Amino acid sequence: MIPIQNEMTCDVLCVGGGIAALQASIAAAEEGSDVLLVDKAHPRRSGSGATGCDHFGCYLPEVHGDDINVIVREILGSQTGTCHDPRLTRRFLKESTAMVHRWESWGIPMRPKGFYEFKGHAFPTRPRAFLHYDGRQQKPILYKKAGECGVRFLPYSPVVDFVFNEHGQPVGALALRIDQEDPGFTLIRSRTIVLATGVATRLYSSETSPGMLFNLAYCGSCTGTGISLVWRNGGHTLNMEIPYIHAGPKHFARCGKASFIGVARYPDGSPVGPFVTEPDKDYGDVTLDVSHRILTERLCDGRGPIYVDCHGAPEAWLDEMREALRWEGVAAMLDHMDEEGIDFSRHAIEFMQYEPHVQGRGVEIDENGETSIPNVYAAGDIVGNFRVGVSGAAVYGWICGKSAARKSKDAPSSSSLDQNSLDAACDRCSRIYDRRGSGGATWREANIAVQTLMSSYAPVPPHKARSANLLCAGLKYMKDLRAKLDRELSADNPHELMRALEVYELLDCGEAIMHAALERKESRGNHVRSDYTLTNPLLSNKFLIMTNRKGIVAGTWREKWN
Repeated sequence: MIPIQNEMTCDVLCVGGGIAALQASIAAAEEGSDVLLVDKAHPRRSGSGATGCDHFGCYLPEVHGDDINVIVREILGSQTGTCHDPRLTRRFLKESTAMVHRWESWGIPMRPKGFYEFKGHAFPTRPRAFLHYDGRQQKPILYKKAGECGVRFLPYSPVVDFVFNEHGQPVGALALRIDQEDPGFTLIRSRTIVLATGVATRLYSSETSPGMLFNLAYCGSCTGTGISLVWRNGGHTLNMEIPYIHAGPKHFARCGKASFIGVARYPDGSPVGPFVTEPDKDYGDVTLDVSHRILTERLCDGRGPIYVDCHGAPEAWLDEMREALRWEGVAAMLDHMDEEGIDFSRHAIEFMQYEPHVQGRGVEIDENGETSIPNVYAAGDIVGNFRVGVSGAAVYGWICGKSAARKSKDAPSSSSLDQNSLDAACDRCSRIYDRRGSGGATWREANIAVQTLMSSYAPVPPHKARSANLLCAGLKYMKDLRAKLDRELSADNPHELMRALEVYELLDCGEAIMHAALERKESRGNHVRSDYTLTNPLLSNKFLIMTNRKGIVAGTWREKWN
């Protein structure tokens, strides 16, 4: 049995090390709380914002004027606005103004050219909602700020499960130490918890390079930890059935699509979309925001591939674009292009759809960031009813940190723990590690098995559809796979044990997706049913909430919070 080596206590426990977790920890510490941040990597450079970003969605009255509704409409109509509760969008935008100024005061360049510049992710002639900034050092700056505020850090310690009191309420977490020769547990008691564990990647096979699990646009170590915790413990999830799919340069999975100023074109040079015909440094070409699917459709019907073509742009614009891509954190791609002699002024860049992942779908929160599980909050990409990338993580991380700190003053203590649930969590990890050296199934084999099942039985368009037959079969095979892994999954060291536990998180996310897809008896967005082809307009203003209470899964519908 893996031992519990250490016990820690805090007022607010932040799970994750990305933008949302750091923001929550700083906010809670400023409220006077004792804050512990637990990360499976190291918060100085972990998460999908590890190396940068160059777009920060926000509302600045000094730029946009006094009518916030203008920017509310733009955010809800953007590629990040698909699954929003408008009430949360409005609160985010109201607080985003202060966040821009706050980040700037901390040393993050929010106006690197000396003025606030909004560009990209926008339609020509329409207001622009995304501030162009230099995010290369955002993580080290936030990490330093958290330390200055008194936040304590426990790195290299993935969270395995909640810790419960005798009433079944979460009062902390069990974390696994993986930075030593043999693993050990840290038992953490806290009054409130903030989940900020990022996107769920590695759920579907990589489109850029199948079989290479970590050639991804987002952090490959993010596997839906927070979603899994809420799903396993009866909390509300929503929008899981409508996966998000990003797009970018082919075979070199990187974000930064909106940083490119070129025109999306067919091989004959004709524009793909109706928005621009020449490079535009302020708007770019929003066509690939409007429809990623067209990139795959045109490959399948032979009219593609589709290229982003910067030919004709002034050299000064191209220099700005290269710098913006470095702000975005894709310097490795630029270095590769330089080595290969690829020149934006002469060469068009082929784009492609990447694999589906869970981002902006998942855990339901209220306006204060609290989940349906009392005293548990969530922020960032694991939230299912709100998402605006880095800025959404920053602002709602801040809101969660403040809310959790205030709630912690009256939250119950963890004087008496539910020993049975604690023992079960320890045993689940120990059984995997006890098989080390046995030649049992590896985490990589298990991960590929999950991807194969998801791609086969919960497929995404274009040219692929779901059905009750497929989804029921997929759920049956997922159950079989889980039972097989319970018997055979092994890990030879703490790192492999962490990866094995990630596979279980992916299983949870996959099952949640299949159950939700089965419940949504219509076609909408990236959820296409061959047995329910109609998009039901009566569901356009509703969210599907799924719960899993001790293995009994149920779905309910609610109106969006306007």
